[in-house]
Amino acid sequence: MLTVHHLNQSRSQRVIWALEELSLPYQVVRYQREKTMMAPPSLKKVHPLGKSPVVEDNGLILAESGAILEYLQETYDSESHLKPQDAAQKIQYRFWLHYAEGSLMPLMLMKLIFASLGKPPVPFGLRTLGKVLGQGVQKAWLNPQLETHARYLESHLSENSWFAGQHLSMADIQMSFPVFALLARGGIDNLPHLHAWKKKVEMRPAWQRAIQQGGPFEIPG
Repeated sequence: MLTVHHLNQSRSQRVIWALEELSLPYQVVRYQREKTMMAPPSLKKVHPLGKSPVVEDNGLILAESGAILEYLQETYDSESHLKPQDAAQKIQYRFWLHYAEGSLMPLMLMKLIFASLGKPPVPFGLRTLGKVLGQGVQKAWLNPQLETHARYLESHLSENSWFAGQHLSMADIQMSFPVFALLARGGIDNLPHLHAWKKKVEMRPAWQRAIQQGGPFEIPG
């Protein structure tokens, strides 16, 4: 049986979703974030980086969401329910699997960091300066970048039901975390196709079962 080392409110939620879509048996080992929102040190006993998700399968230990999702698809999705077979859609599939963490998620992490510079744990005496700095960077550079990416995603989904074509794939599962973060933190209006995609995700029975297994999932704004 597969084991998912699951940190609450984290990327590991999409691994649980993938397992539910594949109807695979698995067990969940749960970890809670500390007050700092960092992962607990106990995760380093599973993988040296101390991050989640980590999946164990027959003695194999896998980290990194994209690598895990590709492994699950290649190993257990023999009928390719979660990978398109059309050549053009395969290119899109590969692109979104890498884009999620390579392009969009770093911007979302920066959004979180710069929006937090005026709050604890930043020392009290530095919070005013931190707030001004954070707002300045967001206004001058980060927010325009997020706007560009949001419009790109919106345009793509205006022509495609899912990220790699007309059917759900691992690309959608990989994109779920950064898109949910973008809609929660981006502050960008008029994204009807992105919101419709998010609603379709949340309506899937496998997603709902994954929430039951992994716990409430809501990325704070």
